[in-house]
Amino acid sequence: MIVDIHNHTKLCNHAEGEIAEYIEKAIECGIKYFGFSEHAPMNFDEKYRISFAQMREYEKSVLDAKEKYKERIEILLGYEVDYLRGYMDDRVLNADVDYLIGSVHFIEEWGFDNPEFIGNYKDRDIDEIWQKYFDAIEEMANSRLFDIVGHLDLIKIFKFMPTKDITEIAKNALLAIKEADMSIEINVAGFRKPIGEAYPSLSLLKEIKKLDIAITFASDAHKPEQVGLYSNEAISMARSAGYSECVFYRNRKRKFIKF
Repeated sequence: MIVDIHNHTKLCNHAEGEIAEYIEKAIECGIKYFGFSEHAPMNFDEKYRISFAQMREYEKSVLDAKEKYKERIEILLGYEVDYLRGYMDDRVLNADVDYLIGSVHFIEEWGFDNPEFIGNYKDRDIDEIWQKYFDAIEEMANSRLFDIVGHLDLIKIFKFMPTKDITEIAKNALLAIKEADMSIEINVAGFRKPIGEAYPSLSLLKEIKKLDIAITFASDAHKPEQVGLYSNEAISMARSAGYSECVFYRNRKRKFIKF
């Protein structure tokens, strides 16, 4: 991947390694534009994210690395922000960053992708869960707060699949993403999870291409050795869907590059 803009640091409390280790691995993998997008602070689920008090430390660490490595790779600064009504904070939404990734990790405050709460699936209708998830994605796009949609179909993480057609469930969300002029990442973290495939699936990516929605790439690394993993699969998938260029962001401005 020439672009890889969704990666984490140990400040989120569930990642390992130093910023320099991630960057050195990115250089080794031939990545030209590498971004950190730490789990943004909010007053909910605090143990899996940085605190508001750490924002300055995080941003300075990434910007210092950007300067240090500027002759070898371009480092980008972002946040991955949970779309959860009542908890998003202007200190994050107005931060001086290159991009904001909007992600849905919660359905009505249920952390559906956290193994701690996997038991909740058995008490719920799977089609309803999927629809509520994509309704939240649609609402997130309509908010116009973010640049990139994070791991679009994360709801499939544990392989609890709906009985309904996924493209129909996701249709309105994709239309909202198109209307908001957001991009969608091909996030390879799914290869490391029970679902065993990227987010989004190839079938959804083909629908995304039909709408001419831009894409970007993401290792979603929580360890340095995860940087660049499955990059060949991600590129092959993008080309299979008809893509030949992707995007990255500087100062909230989108840039296109061929891959």
